[in-house]
Amino acid sequence: MSVRTLAVVAAAVTAVLGPAMLAAQSPISYTAVTEQRLLNPEPNNWLMYRGNYAGWGYSPLDQITPANAKNLVPVWSFSTGVTEGHQAPPIVNNGVMFVTTPQQQVFALNARTGDLIWRYKKELPEDLLQLHPTNRGVALLGERVYVATVDAHLVALDARTGKVLWDTTVDDYKNGYYFTMAPLVAKNKVMIGTSGGELGIRGYVAGFDAETGKPAWKTHTIPGPGEPGHDTWSGDAWKTGGVSVWLTAHYDPQLNLSFWGTGNAAPWPGDMHAGDNLYSSSVIAIDVDTGKIRGHHQYHWNDSWDWDEVSTPLLIDFTKDGRTVKGLVHPGRNGYLWRLERQAGGIKFVDARPFVTQEVFTKIDPVTGRPTYDPERKPRAGASVTFCPGLWGGKDWPPAGYNPKTNYLYVPANENLCSTLVGQAAPYEAGKLFLGIDRPKTSMSQRQGATHIGELQAWDMATGKKAWAHTFQDGLWGPILTTGGGLVFMGGTNDRNFRAFDAKTGAKVWEYKTNSGVTGVPSSFAVDGVQYVAVQSGWGVDAQRMQARLDTFRNTKTEVPQGGVIWVFAVRN
Repeated sequence: MSVRTLAVVAAAVTAVLGPAMLAAQSPISYTAVTEQRLLNPEPNNWLMYRGNYAGWGYSPLDQITPANAKNLVPVWSFSTGVTEGHQAPPIVNNGVMFVTTPQQQVFALNARTGDLIWRYKKELPEDLLQLHPTNRGVALLGERVYVATVDAHLVALDARTGKVLWDTTVDDYKNGYYFTMAPLVAKNKVMIGTSGGELGIRGYVAGFDAETGKPAWKTHTIPGPGEPGHDTWSGDAWKTGGVSVWLTAHYDPQLNLSFWGTGNAAPWPGDMHAGDNLYSSSVIAIDVDTGKIRGHHQYHWNDSWDWDEVSTPLLIDFTKDGRTVKGLVHPGRNGYLWRLERQAGGIKFVDARPFVTQEVFTKIDPVTGRPTYDPERKPRAGASVTFCPGLWGGKDWPPAGYNPKTNYLYVPANENLCSTLVGQAAPYEAGKLFLGIDRPKTSMSQRQGATHIGELQAWDMATGKKAWAHTFQDGLWGPILTTGGGLVFMGGTNDRNFRAFDAKTGAKVWEYKTNSGVTGVPSSFAVDGVQYVAVQSGWGVDAQRMQARLDTFRNTKTEVPQGGVIWVFAVRN
């Protein structure tokens, strides 16, 4: 039966049975995902959001190379049936693929053929406000599939059938709490962080028992009264200060620490929440067993630019001054490439340098990493302020990638973009936008004389210097996949292309035009000895919004078709 016929059958069954679940017609062969497998993922599988706990976005598979990448062709595709931004990676366990989509669907598919095994779709409340209608993937443990939902639930599904095993209500969506990230699973806990900072929430990370869904611990990203760091907030600003956690943490099993990137403070202008505002725009180290914060580094204090630093640092060891550093490497939304050291007792600053033009920082303390600002570039109430990089940053949420063979970090960057914000104070209302700006007057501009925006950059971790860059005329929203075969895969552009580059030289060796813009996280896997590369295409959310701002600035109109499709490629000679 073809994929298209299966989709018709699925629609017919859903019309009769309701949208919650389309079950498998017969039991499937499924291999349980053990903690040992998560610690040492097999090359033929892609078991978690970025492929391994270090967050590299790297597949050791080497069948596809710069020499034969020109022979990549789609071997199957699958329409998801929904629009908006498709950002989740295809997760693959021994031939079974799991993919999430906007509107809270989970598909289980035969990874070799694309045949549908089961579909889960959560009923969402009619009054749900979806500022970011997307989902960034599942987590696996045992024979369970875990998904965090946009209406603030954490759900465990049977990996064989899609049946709901438990459904935990984590928070109240009516107060602005929601989840978009793929959960992190470690030591029999499922961990998630909450979105909603633009709605005046108080952010947190929470851990749950993987077997039962019962809460294990909850750690706020804004310290409360009596907690270290509470004095970095003025008055009652801590109660509605935002500090979302948008993306999946990375994990060091030797230190038993998970590392989480945190968002900006709310509302945006810093004079509306005086102080450093811990732990906004930071990386925090959380003990997996207890939920206690063991260390942090704040990339910039009193965030006023909407520079969420939610991308989790990659765990990359590097050499500095003749010493091997157990590193945390983070290309920031603030436009700096940060290198930190992860330690049992905390996080230590190593160095930082700009990877795009940065006009806000005047200097960085060489010991602490604390930046000093140009006060005229800092948004505030009643003022119109322009700054570079703009509010979408030098690199937004799309994850960077690291290849241990080249020792290069690959960064999907946006250069030459600036924003103008007009500060406008407004009272907090539960479930309402709490931005502190005049939204109609928010604008984006391109630096005068600039000829491009997007850059795929490669940074040599041995030298700390940029090795090469490939430029794109417009913005870049392409998560990175890099492979043992010496390739970097990435989409992220409004021309709908998915591309492969030589990981060492940056030369483009292949591209394929999909149905829509590719903002999905790519993955690679193997079945029956054949290597595949998989990605979701489906334009929307921030990529679409940034393009609209650019069109306004340029007086142009860019049309990017919407509609989600899972694409799977392999080499055919």
